[in-house]
Amino acid sequence: MSIGIVQFTSDRGLAPQRLAPLIERAGFASYFVPEHGHIPTRRDAAHPGTGTAELPDDRYLRTLDPWTVLAAAAAVTEKIELATAVALPVQADPITLAKTIATVDHLSGGRVALGVGFGWNLDELADHGVPAGRRRTMLREYLEAMRALWRDEEAEYQGEFVSFGPSWAWPKPPGTVPVLVGAGGTEKNFTWIARHADGWITTPQDRGIAEAAGRLTQVWREHGRDGAPRIVALDGRPDPDRLARWGAAGVTDVLYPAVDSSEQAAAEYLEGLAGVLSVR
Repeated sequence: MSIGIVQFTSDRGLAPQRLAPLIERAGFASYFVPEHGHIPTRRDAAHPGTGTAELPDDRYLRTLDPWTVLAAAAAVTEKIELATAVALPVQADPITLAKTIATVDHLSGGRVALGVGFGWNLDELADHGVPAGRRRTMLREYLEAMRALWRDEEAEYQGEFVSFGPSWAWPKPPGTVPVLVGAGGTEKNFTWIARHADGWITTPQDRGIAEAAGRLTQVWREHGRDGAPRIVALDGRPDPDRLARWGAAGVTDVLYPAVDSSEQAAAEYLEGLAGVLSVR
């Protein structure tokens, strides 16, 4: 399995241009970051972790822009994958977002992966004009339109939420930008992934990940997809038995949270974690 690091970025944590080289130097394979453009102070949507409007962490209010973060990380690294866990594409203009992602991928030498979410915070989505009952359709159209812009010499797309005529747009990503969906391990989500994405990112609330990974692989095959889905599992502390079960079930990547209180603390944590996991 590939082992990576996820940082809940904020204006209080270690800057990405400081953390990303430490991640690469320690031997980890990837660097994932989240996205929240804003958090409405009054919300009806419940956080999936707390079950209420209460947030478990004030970094939700202070999250850095993911593409600026990954561009900064790209400039000071050479090998690690640069990814989102997760971005919220429907809160942006799809043509502009496609350009941003393609640019970061171009400048990094094809190291970008796009982790996306449907969006649990319906109040946040509403401020961007996203209808709660149509967010899955909207995300599908955004992904289809961005893929057309990344792939086609003259791209065009006609949908309910995205529409543009034949257009030129460069740079093109050097390869395919993998799309991973961060969502609960449900049959509905697995079917959506098999139809529209390249893999799954678990949530902190998911349990029984080995069993869920096996089911996703079955759904993947039932939909005629070749190969196997990429499955990215969030973990807390390494457990060899659990990691062995996950690997046997088809988990391809495991992410551990960053320590980002200081550069020294981050480096010591990463070196220790790398030793435990033998990532080098």
